[in-house]
Amino acid sequence: MCRSIIAGRTGRVCTIMSGMDTHFLGITELVEVPSVAVVVDVMRAFTVAAWAFARGAEKIVLAGSLNEALALKARHPEWVALKDGPPAAGFDAVNSPGLLRSADLGGRTVVQKTTAGTVGALAVKDASLVLCAGFVVAEATARLLRTRRSDGVTFVVTGEGGRADEDLACAQYIARRVTEAGTDAAEFLRRAAGSRAAAELAQGVRQGAHPDDVALCLELDRFPFAMVATLEGPLMVLRPRTMPSSVNEDPV
Repeated sequence: MCRSIIAGRTGRVCTIMSGMDTHFLGITELVEVPSVAVVVDVMRAFTVAAWAFARGAEKIVLAGSLNEALALKARHPEWVALKDGPPAAGFDAVNSPGLLRSADLGGRTVVQKTTAGTVGALAVKDASLVLCAGFVVAEATARLLRTRRSDGVTFVVTGEGGRADEDLACAQYIARRVTEAGTDAAEFLRRAAGSRAAAELAQGVRQGAHPDDVALCLELDRFPFAMVATLEGPLMVLRPRTMPSSVNEDPV
């Protein structure tokens, strides 16, 4: 059971009765390398990443800049490069689950560069475990954290300088699911649906979007895998890890 999960803004701590401290921090609030980090970007980086894996991608390379993404694409023309915003020369796709869900990515490597999600993952690249998450992989992420039994978990809330309510809601939901398997997602999804990002996507403020993007980002547990990012040489690489329901799910 969780003694307290703070429903407020980032920079707060949730103390788990078993001794696990759960921190919710924005990217700029990271002052040390966490042991275990869950980087949350619901709308849309890690929803897109999950869809890429569902469409057959083997791995996703998280690029630190647009120039790095283009350089990787130049060295590996068969890789698929995607970015935030409208289509651009050198990139194959944009950061939209609605636009990516029909792509054939079987066996391909995707290079992803986004405004917040990839930045957050690279900020904690030296952590012993880095998970990237959204609502679409929430339960699988919670299951992996249960098996890890860590003393502490830092949730990196990537959007809006750490204040994006869709990311914070998702982070808090996953944290609750680690210790309370019966936690209802309804209130957390409601907060995400009412977020600034959801409104901007629905109103067409954000470019490179599809009308179904918000709904796709709010599909709870669409996929049965968590997403683990590790350093492979100089690159931060994201891969799926399927978490079967038979895994030991005793609360931490």
